Amino acid sequence: MAEKITVTVLTKDSEATLRECLEALRRFDEVVVLDSGSRDRTLEIARSFPNVVVYEHPFLGFGPMKNLAVEKASNDWILSIDSDEVVSDELAEEILGMQLDEACVYAVGRDNHYHGRLINGCGWDNDRVERLFNRNGVRFNDKMIHEGLEIGDGVRVVMLGGRLKHYAYDNASQLIAKLQHYSTLWAEERKGKKRVTALQAFLYAAFSFFKYYVLKRGWLYGYEGLLISVSNANGVFYKYIKLYEANRR
Repeated sequence: MAEKITVTVLTKDSEATLRECLEALRRFDEVVVLDSGSRDRTLEIARSFPNVVVYEHPFLGFGPMKNLAVEKASNDWILSIDSDEVVSDELAEEILGMQLDEACVYAVGRDNHYHGRLINGCGWDNDRVERLFNRNGVRFNDKMIHEGLEIGDGVRVVMLGGRLKHYAYDNASQLIAKLQHYSTLWAEERKGKKRVTALQAFLYAAFSFFKYYVLKRGWLYGYEGLLISVSNANGVFYKYIKLYEANRR
């Protein structure tokens, strides 16, 4: 008999993608949406689904927020999904039909899109994320950004066959907004713990652009590849510059 699963979703002004995200989750027993101050139609959309329970809480960082959403769940098995991700029919069928093992964490392949175009360069290919786990033995770490699961000894990571569709960005404005938000969180988390110079910030950014545009084949994707590679480099530069400035205060 398949286990009951709670899907957890963090939201903040997510109306553009949330309906498709939640439509794909209708077959799951419970969906916990934890919102951190949406001003668009996010909460209205979430509350229109009968299997969705909505909670609101000020933003604490992605790791702590995901752990808080897990605490709200009625079931021990957790599928963590971002509001800009869509579970494929194949993945839902696979998860709901399998016998889950508490000694395993289940990973999923992710297809990343920019403005509807699938991007298999710029470091966006070969993307896999660990998302299905039992909360009795696994939790998220407390990182503000780039959070992940803390997987102890004896826990295996098993790759599932189904995939996630990820609407990474729809336009340059979204790229810039996320760059601003994430670089600030990254610098705040490391203030006083890590030292960096302004020159290092520039050199790290220059290497980042070369890596994603040349080595990771961003050049194959026209203006999208150039934009993503430049944005990656800018993100590196600003997170280190913000850390440099924070340490000087």
